[in-house]
Amino acid sequence: MRVFITGASSGLGAALARHYGALGAQLGLAGRRLDGLQHTAAGLDARLYQADVRDAAAMQSAADAFLSTVGPPDIVIAAAGISVGTLTEVAKDATVFRAVMDANVLGLVHTFQPFIAPMQKNGGVLCGISSVAGVRGLPGGGAYSASKAAATVYLEALRLELKARGIHVVTVAPGYIDTPMTQVNPYAMPFKMTATMAAARVARCIARRRAYTVIPWQMAWVARLLKWLPIPVYDSVFEKAPRKPRGLPT
Repeated sequence: MRVFITGASSGLGAALARHYGALGAQLGLAGRRLDGLQHTAAGLDARLYQADVRDAAAMQSAADAFLSTVGPPDIVIAAAGISVGTLTEVAKDATVFRAVMDANVLGLVHTFQPFIAPMQKNGGVLCGISSVAGVRGLPGGGAYSASKAAATVYLEALRLELKARGIHVVTVAPGYIDTPMTQVNPYAMPFKMTATMAAARVARCIARRRAYTVIPWQMAWVARLLKWLPIPVYDSVFEKAPRKPRGLPT
C-alpha cells in the first residue's frame, strides 16, 4: 500500500502516518517542518518532502519525486491546514485570511492535482480533512469556518468529477482533536479525541469509501443540530461564544 500524506509534521497528519506505517505502507510525508517530518518518520518506510501546501510548485515537485521512486499512491490524504482566529475589522488580519484560505482550500487542490492522472489506471482514494467548524460561521473564526465550508463543497464537486474514473473522494470533518492546533483554545472542547483515535477513524472512513463523515459520532449529532438551528436561535447562542486566539502560527 502506498500512502501520501500532507501535514505530517505533527498532529493528525503525523498520527495518520504512524497508523498507515504500522500497516506496512510505503509513505510519502509532506510538511513545512523537516524536523517534525523526521520525528514522524522514525522507524517507518517513508520518503520526506519539505513543502508548504500553499506552494503549488513545491507540491508538484514532491508528488513527482514520490511517483518516480514509489509509484502512484493508493491513498492521498490532505491533512495540512491552518486554524487561527481572525477579525475582519483588523486590517492586518487580511494576510491571515489569505493564508488560511490558501492552506485549507487551495492546499487541497495543490495536493490532489498531481496525483489524479497517475491514479486513474488503478484507482484509489483522495481524502480531504474538513471540519465541523465549516457547518456554521463561528465568531472570531470567519476565515477558518469559511475555508472549511469551502473545502467540504470543493471535495463534493471533486467526488462527482472523479467518480466515473475509479478515484474515490472521501471527506472527513472532525470535531476537536488534541493537537498543537487546539491546545491554545481557551474554551471547553467537548468530545475531544486524541490524534491517534482520530487517525483510526479517518482510516476507517477511507477503507469504507465514505463520501462524508463527521467524527466522532457524538459530534456528528451536534453538527446536524447546528446545521438546522434557525438563525435567531443560532445567533443568540453563539454571538458571545469564546473565540480562538488571533495570530498566524509559525
